[in-house]
Amino acid sequence: MARSVTVIPAKSRQKANKSVPQEKKLRVAAYCRVSTDQEDQLHSFEAQVEYYTKYINEHANYEMAGIYADEGISGTNTKKRQQFRKMIADCEAGKIDLVITKSISRFARNTQDCLMYSRKLKNLNIGIIFEKEHINTLDSTGELLFTILSSLAQDESRNISENCKWGIRTKFKNGELHLNTYKFLGYDKDENGKLVINEEQAATVRRIYNEFLWGMNPAQIAKGLEDEEVPGCLGQTRWYPSTVVGILKQEKHMGDALLQKTYTADFLTKRQVKNNGEITQVYVKDSHEGIIDKETWNAVQEEFERREKFMADHGLDHYSYGAECMPFSVRAFCGECGHLYTRHSWKSRGVVQWQCKNHRKDGKVNCKNAHVDNADLEKGFIKAFNKLCENRGKYIARWMEQAENGTPLEKIRAGQMMEITEKEPLKQFVPEMAQLVIQEITILGAKKYEFIFMEGSKVRVSV
Repeated sequence: MARSVTVIPAKSRQKANKSVPQEKKLRVAAYCRVSTDQEDQLHSFEAQVEYYTKYINEHANYEMAGIYADEGISGTNTKKRQQFRKMIADCEAGKIDLVITKSISRFARNTQDCLMYSRKLKNLNIGIIFEKEHINTLDSTGELLFTILSSLAQDESRNISENCKWGIRTKFKNGELHLNTYKFLGYDKDENGKLVINEEQAATVRRIYNEFLWGMNPAQIAKGLEDEEVPGCLGQTRWYPSTVVGILKQEKHMGDALLQKTYTADFLTKRQVKNNGEITQVYVKDSHEGIIDKETWNAVQEEFERREKFMADHGLDHYSYGAECMPFSVRAFCGECGHLYTRHSWKSRGVVQWQCKNHRKDGKVNCKNAHVDNADLEKGFIKAFNKLCENRGKYIARWMEQAENGTPLEKIRAGQMMEITEKEPLKQFVPEMAQLVIQEITILGAKKYEFIFMEGSKVRVSV
């Protein structure tokens, strides 16, 4: 039997359905973005919002679904573009039928993001109209062109990033600082972009340096600032030891500047990494007025180096970073095996003792050096310090020599010893004094110790 094929012509919509409902209006949203927060760009941002509001309202088949706008945000990724993410969420919630934007570069300069979000909306039957490129993502003929132009937008962003890097590095080579003082304690910028001291913040910086050199560790300093609700550079009153360490190691506080400490490893993610020699650095001496004098700053760096060497020599992984003043912690060592003495307390019995860390190993007694009562160790310090004061004449010539010709840290330590040994002998234990002057304690027995002071003096006592 021969096959029969009949072609049925299409009917017009009016004939196919006589009761044609009124065409539903498209809910149209516009997305606007400017890539910097400069004043002229913000005017452009306001103009975009005004333009799209008028554009949508003038189309009879369009219904305003919202204007989504991000100010001063880079387009290389969407993490910080809150309005962009809100628009995508509203599309997924069925609140938007069509998105209009100025160009692909306004939508995203990241090819992956551009394609991912356009296809996500396309699967929801939501088109994106890019006015500059005359592309509607629902039109299949524009897919290849859209992919190519997305890649070009990303490459444009890469070129902008490279140009910015070149400009910043050129300024660095000329000794010009590129510093955001909004997030930097102690300085503001004048109308010419030069660093000027913020006296209120500078007082906090000087306090941190002074307290560190008078024996307080970063955790104690941070706790003191927080307890007194001293504001930081952003006005916050929460302080961390790492913040204090960063301030103590910041060379800009003495008036010098190391430029290019970090660099952008990826222009898309804006990931900043520490520069360990991959990029040329520039060191500028006396680039601006210092808050701290150079001798004080160098003394602080010496103290950090001394602590690093102390930890390396004794196999330690920390140097008494607790927020409480515990002057014997990580400073007492066994006179027999050289291991660290650690603190043990029994609050219910009111007993605090120090014991060699190597005392027992694998269930066996490994070091026979005695336990030490904390009270005896305190008495030992009082006796050693007072003996140092009594024999002050024996040490004063060396201290004066150090104060005159020593390193910055030696000068400070010698000056401190000359000052505090002039006072009355200690009658009771002062933890802050012990923390300031003790470098190391050798435990020779339950009641016999040798104290080594920060400026090098050694005193052996029995209690």
